Amino acid sequence: MREDDVRWAVASARDLTLVHDLVVAREGIPRLDEIRARAAGHESAASAYIGMTQSFVRTLVACAPFIRSVWIAGSLASGGFRDTDDVDLNLVVDDGHRHLAYVAVNTLGMLHALQHRSKPVDDLTRRPIAPRLMTANLILERRQTRPLDRVDAGMAFELMVSEPVYGLDVYREIVEANPALLEHFPQLSRRPAPFLIEPAPRARLPRWLFPAWADGAARALGGAAWRYMQWTRRHRPEALARVAFVRETMRPYTLFDTAGD
Repeated sequence: MREDDVRWAVASARDLTLVHDLVVAREGIPRLDEIRARAAGHESAASAYIGMTQSFVRTLVACAPFIRSVWIAGSLASGGFRDTDDVDLNLVVDDGHRHLAYVAVNTLGMLHALQHRSKPVDDLTRRPIAPRLMTANLILERRQTRPLDRVDAGMAFELMVSEPVYGLDVYREIVEANPALLEHFPQLSRRPAPFLIEPAPRARLPRWLFPAWADGAARALGGAAWRYMQWTRRHRPEALARVAFVRETMRPYTLFDTAGD
């Protein structure tokens, strides 16, 4: 996007402003120094984590063949990553496998984190035994993407800043099936994928090991683990507030909210 286009877009948005070389929400102006520091340190902090994430995704999709697409999300994708952050992942999975995917990410994520116990932590990444490192941010079933329930600017932005690592064809299918997203970010139609894993990993386990009926058991297990993690944060209000904020931005796709999640 050209600089003139950015300036025009900011001028037309009541909640955004341009401060020197940064576009920020007006409510974020008091945190401008922190935002600038994150942006300045992103490249050096993120470099080691990109390769680590690609390696993790290779193992994840090889062990969980029902996962069809994985994208880097959060600060590692948006440009404000620091060493104390975790790596957020967005996933697209076969129908009836959302909770199985959640359990797979967290099980492999815990094993992976044990190898990185020296990782710097903060209130969001601190957890018992090992730091929080690989995290499932958004998990969508294929049927939920055709069409998406949300095609607002927030969802379009989520896709825009995400970095596909595996399943670029599925990512593109979502954009094609939801043309309203392009009204917010036309560049989604020509999204590059510099971190794409090639060749694609081959499955180590057969698909039949993960029937859709097992998703109910995975939901119970994953829900119990999620509630335990919230319990460990009970004395850290900032961490609880951050989790609540992220979950609110992901609705109606958050897990463990309703009987139909």
